[in-house]
Amino acid sequence: MIFKGIGASNGIAIAKAYKYEEVIFDISDSLIEDALGEVEKLESAIIKSVEEIDKMIEKTQKSLGDDHAAIFVAHKQIAIDSEMKNQVVELINNNHYNSAYAYNQVSQSFIDIFESMDDAYLKERAIDIRDVSKRVLSHILNIKLPNLSEIDEEVIILANDLTPSDTSALDKRFIKGFVTQIGGRTSHTAIMARSMEIPAVVGVREILNRVNDSSLIIIDGSTGDVFIEPGQKQQDLYQRKHQEFLAEVEMLKMFKDKETLTIDNVHVELAANIGSPKDMDATLNNGAEGIGLYRTEFLYMDSLTAPTEEEQFISYKQVLEKMPDKRVVIRTLDIGGDKKLDYLPIDEEANPFLGYRAIRLCLDRIEIFKTQLRALLKASIYGNLHIMFPMIATMQELIDAKKVLEECKNELTSEGIKYDDVKIGIMIEIPSAAILADKFAKEVDFFSIGTNDLIQYTFAADRMNQLVSYLYQPYNPSLLRLIKMVIDASHKEGIWTGMCGEMAGDLVAAPILLGLGLDEFSMSATSILKVRKLFSKLSKQEMEVFANKCLEMSSNEEVHNYMLEILKREGKD
Repeated sequence: MIFKGIGASNGIAIAKAYKYEEVIFDISDSLIEDALGEVEKLESAIIKSVEEIDKMIEKTQKSLGDDHAAIFVAHKQIAIDSEMKNQVVELINNNHYNSAYAYNQVSQSFIDIFESMDDAYLKERAIDIRDVSKRVLSHILNIKLPNLSEIDEEVIILANDLTPSDTSALDKRFIKGFVTQIGGRTSHTAIMARSMEIPAVVGVREILNRVNDSSLIIIDGSTGDVFIEPGQKQQDLYQRKHQEFLAEVEMLKMFKDKETLTIDNVHVELAANIGSPKDMDATLNNGAEGIGLYRTEFLYMDSLTAPTEEEQFISYKQVLEKMPDKRVVIRTLDIGGDKKLDYLPIDEEANPFLGYRAIRLCLDRIEIFKTQLRALLKASIYGNLHIMFPMIATMQELIDAKKVLEECKNELTSEGIKYDDVKIGIMIEIPSAAILADKFAKEVDFFSIGTNDLIQYTFAADRMNQLVSYLYQPYNPSLLRLIKMVIDASHKEGIWTGMCGEMAGDLVAAPILLGLGLDEFSMSATSILKVRKLFSKLSKQEMEVFANKCLEMSSNEEVHNYMLEILKREGKD
């Protein structure tokens, strides 16, 4: 029996299944008379929960570092959240609900709010609230939760979902991997699994109902495949794949501190995409030569209120200090439309991806924009900062954004606050900007191509809509011609072009982009060493010939098949 899910953490695992069934609390809705006693019971449960979370913070700091411990710092903030607690106390005092029922009602309302959000990142934050809620309720009801840290034999965990608390309890000696019925690659659980280097597959529906405890299973965290009771032939095959995977991981380490050079001695810069300072460990461990994209929206999403100038300054400073002398490209706020914040009300839109977002929102909400730009300028003295404006469609938008930046510089100068001369660039993700790249190149210091949006706008296909997913065509010659147009326009004006979309780390697309003259490839940190190894086998001159042939082809499939054949023929697949 074979199941298909989403590969969340690379690697192969072969072991027997351990079904981790979630505890279902039997919460009575019975009314109470002793409201004071119920409030005391609630407060005691919160104190015990915080004590447990503090232990997890300490354990995670020792095993994975401060960045990952920040997940549980956030859990602690949820546990002691005054607004949440006040709502529970109000239900106890006014409605005479028992503390467990009142707490469950309030926590579920918060969970429902986050789960109803369109943005995948915010939707998955509901898991964190559910995790803390379960912990507090267990203490109110005096029920002991199952502890994965007590497992002392080799198993693969099967669960509906694993919370960050569950994941932090996993002992790599015995937990060889895990499979969940729900979840995505951006969840804290998936992120922690990758950091702990535990193979994981998520989003495998109904697996708990279809698999017995102790069944032998194989999971492939790269492909998302899950095999139940595999035959000996399949076991042997995946044992070999497992050994090959481990050998490749070891082999790739030799590329960590190497310069990215092609065989004809052309240097290519490989940078990392990050969402917060906590991603820096993986970035440095994988030998990134800079930060090609710092998505600052996560700083806003992880906060209950708009982050202050000082909070943003600290975050940007941390990243710059960890990348001394290396280029750090920080994108200004890209939020709005499909990414919503409770503290930043935005009207519903029929087409959010085409709507009020990114630079459009920032130029309308100037104070929000200026707060971020001031924080960025103040942080600039700590490293090589490049500021990038997203979603630029017209020249006037760029002019207006640069004007606001100049206003911020003047303010800081008058306040006696130092800042460095930062480089300014734009994301090329709208066809109008790509077509007018020759004009934009005269006004900026660099371009960065955001292929995720450029593809959906070029093909008029919502990338979140599965019905038109066939139009996600990164190898289509029409897209490649737009990319070539942008690169050529930048080089004519003496500036560089990078790419921070998924294409940059694609092992089939990267050789084409190399041939088209792309200067910087920015990707997930875990892809860097694979691309560096690939480029060490390629000739830039040869790739130029192949890329030009791709430009003359007529379909995504033709280009893809052609490049696969080229790489296979050259022994570089």
